[in-house]
Amino acid sequence: MSLLGKACLAMWWDMAPDMRAEFEHWHSHEHFPERLAIPGFQRASRFTSADGGEGVFVMYELEAHEVVASPAYLASLNAPSPWSTQMMPHHRNMVRSQCQVLASRGAGVARQVLTLRLSPASGRAGELQASLAARMPGWAGQPGLAGVHLLRHQPPAIAQTTEQKIRGGDQAADWVLVVCGYDAAALDAWAPTAVSESALVALGARPGQVRGRYALSLSATPADMR
Repeated sequence: MSLLGKACLAMWWDMAPDMRAEFEHWHSHEHFPERLAIPGFQRASRFTSADGGEGVFVMYELEAHEVVASPAYLASLNAPSPWSTQMMPHHRNMVRSQCQVLASRGAGVARQVLTLRLSPASGRAGELQASLAARMPGWAGQPGLAGVHLLRHQPPAIAQTTEQKIRGGDQAADWVLVVCGYDAAALDAWAPTAVSESALVALGARPGQVRGRYALSLSATPADMR
């Protein structure tokens, strides 16, 4: 299936090794259930760096973009639990994008994920979107791959939340391409040609994209938390 809904929260951060076990316990058993109880949250997925490093990638699939500014979500962001308050300062180098789903093809969750954070070159946003959308069905059907999703950050008009203040503020990615696969070797062999920096620049992206490889840690829907 494609992504569940028309919006996503896409987030990246680093978590020190000495905090990893507590982080995963908190994130799995308190934070995921809390977020998935909020109306409009359709699925939560956590991935960790494929090379065993400190990187974490989390994606929340949302019914609609309005969810990111909903009263229920803002109430949660502005009243973190004691455990959340303890954990938030350990989310280092946070990048958090509140995204519209521009295009979605194939599986929303797979064991292996490549994320690319990019921006369109000046005057080429429409060209980039159309070029990527045209290629996504073929990419999602490649051996070893399973899904490709294109997201665009659209920040809501809300004040900085308590959680953001605890973390010291967040950065944001402009556009995000998420490529899901079931075969790590196939994904890693495909990416350097299909979505290399030069290939994406030719399609209309700016140079200097940020890419990361992650492996699935946990994925859940609201029904899983009941």
